[in-house]
Formats: sequence, C-alpha cells, structure tokens
Amino acid sequence: MAPRRANGEGSIYRRPNGSWSGIASLPDGRRKQIYGRSRDEVRRRLSEILHSIEHGTLTDARGTTVGEFLDQWLVEVAKPRVRAWTYAGYEVHIRRHLKPSIGRIALERLTPQHVQALLNQKLRDGLKPKTVRYLRGTLRTALNEAVRWGLIPRNAAALVDGPRVERYSIRPFTPEEARQLLQAIRGDRLEALYSVALTMGLRQGEALGLRWDDVDLDIGYIRITKQLQRIHGSPQLVEPKTERSRRTIAMPPMIAEALKEHRARQDKDRAATRGRWVETGLVFTTPIGTPLDGTAVTKGFHRLLERAGLPQRRFHDLRHSCATLLLVQGVSPRVVMDLLGHSQIGLTMNTYSHVIPDLRSDAARRMQDLLQERDF
Repeated sequence: MAPRRANGEGSIYRRPNGSWSGIASLPDGRRKQIYGRSRDEVRRRLSEILHSIEHGTLTDARGTTVGEFLDQWLVEVAKPRVRAWTYAGYEVHIRRHLKPSIGRIALERLTPQHVQALLNQKLRDGLKPKTVRYLRGTLRTALNEAVRWGLIPRNAAALVDGPRVERYSIRPFTPEEARQLLQAIRGDRLEALYSVALTMGLRQGEALGLRWDDVDLDIGYIRITKQLQRIHGSPQLVEPKTERSRRTIAMPPMIAEALKEHRARQDKDRAATRGRWVETGLVFTTPIGTPLDGTAVTKGFHRLLERAGLPQRRFHDLRHSCATLLLVQGVSPRVVMDLLGHSQIGLTMNTYSHVIPDLRSDAARRMQDLLQERDF
C-alpha cells in the first residue's frame, strides 16, 4: 500500500522506469510536472514550488527558447564563475553549434530526442567524438541551472549518453629514447623547453606560461602559477588548471644549467632586436620576446623527433614520459602525483596503470631480498 501524501504535497507517483514524479497546480490553472530520483526529492521540489507561489517568485519558461536561455546563462552564470578560456569554450559551443541546431526550440519542450539528434548530426558533420561530448557537456551544465531555477522539470542532455571516445594510448619514452631525445635537442633554441617538459612533467600551457619570476636558478626550483592559453586567438596567462596544479617543483641540476644557457641565449635575442623586444617576462618566447604558439611548438617537436629517428609522439607525451620514468625507478606515486599537479592519487595510478605490473614485480623482488635467508 502506497504511503499517503502529506497536506499540500501534491500528486506524487512512481514511474515505470523507477523514478518519481509529482504534479503541482499553478495559479493560472496549469499543472507543472516534477521529476526526481526519490519520493523525498520530488516532495522537496514541490514544496519549493508551493513556497514560490506563495511569495510570488515562481519562475516560468514559457516563451523562452533554448537559445535565449543559453545566452542568459552565459552572461549571468558562466561568465562570473569560470575562467576566461573555459567561458570562451562555452561561448563557441553555444554560438557555433547549439543555437543553430536547437536554439529555436522552446526551452520547456526540449527533449532527449532533440539532444540525441543534435549529437548524431554533429558526428555526421565530421566533428570528433570528443568535441561532441564537450558540446553535450556544455548543454548539460547550462540545463542543470534551468532545472535549479525551476524553469524545466528535467535535464534533457543528462538523459542522453555522449558518443564513445577512444582513449588515447600513452606512449612514453623509454630511458634510452629519452637520452636519445636529449642528445637530439642539444643546441636547439628551445632545448630547455623540451627538457623541462620531459624531466619535470609540465603541461605545455604551464611550460609556455613559465615566467622568470617563478624560476630560482640558485636554489633550484620553479613555481607553477600560470599557464598560457589562446583565447579568441590571443595568448593570455590564466590560472592553473586546478588548485593542485599550482605547485613548486625542484629541478634536476641539468635543468638549472639548461635554463641558465637559455637565459643567456634570450639575452642575445633581446640585444639583436635593437629595441624591438617585447618584454613579457616569459621564459620561453619567440626571437622578439612574444609568447610562443603551442601548435608551432608541437610542430617543431615533431620535426626534432623525425631528425632523431624517434617515433612520433604528442608533446603531452613528454609529461607522461616524466611520470613513467619516475615510477619505474621506484619513486612514490604520491610524489609523482604532487609533481604532476594531479588532484587525486587515483588519477595518477589510473593514468599510468601500464607501469603497475613493473611496480608489483619490483615490490616482490624487494620483499624477497628483505626476507630471504642469507649465509653469513
């Protein structure tokens, strides 16, 4: 026997799919459908609606299109809360993809079928599955706010799965390949950049955003306080990816020497410009002092690999190589986590799970060496 409803609770019932739904009567005679995962959740939301009716603060999505809501969400919610480059990504997703496809649909009439059709069409248009998943993520984040505001009863984007994305296979350098790379980049104008990425595990944006004020060559450490991102085509220094990404890292002595040589090379570049040097304070710059372009850096990296006879890899694989080389040497995963700026130890170990068998074998050998009987 179903439990009785409390006074003012409205009509609450369990749906065939196991979720719960409720109906609230509005002052104009309409009925508002509410959905939730449990009876208590629906009861709470109905109570909030009744409270809003009593105080005259009930919101209504009638007459609002998806496009109008997304524009409002960008300005009133996203822009004050997120970093500039995240906002830029949201804006591009909405302007180029979401509004042209579903922008004219009434917000309260948007269905999971609309969202699924959008994702399918974008895949047919040639967008990569990862990009399509990002589009769905932007829409889902925005519609979550519409649900909180009481404009819609459910998030249509949350009810649709994004396309499957093939996980990129990490291809770290072996110790021999790493030594071969360091030999190949010797004397290159950006030798220090590649060396820092390989030995200290910096993301490309972190390396390109490194400033001389964050480098102490005497004590031997660098601070990660900024990263370089291109926002609307313009290079900008932004906050690190996460709070854990803001970190201080000790440098190997070879890196301190490489950076000293790099600074001397940069001083020569500055003098050669005869007053046309653009002072940015960045460690790694163009020959006139302006920020480096990440795409150009990656292309240069690929040319170096080709000359060195090494298999092609992403620039980001330098970071993966740093972590892998440290783990196989027995460095604590916790230390590697801090070095990389990961937020959780699980992220570190899941990312570098290919190293775990070697670590287990090494642990077994160490236990054997510790406990086996020896003849004295």
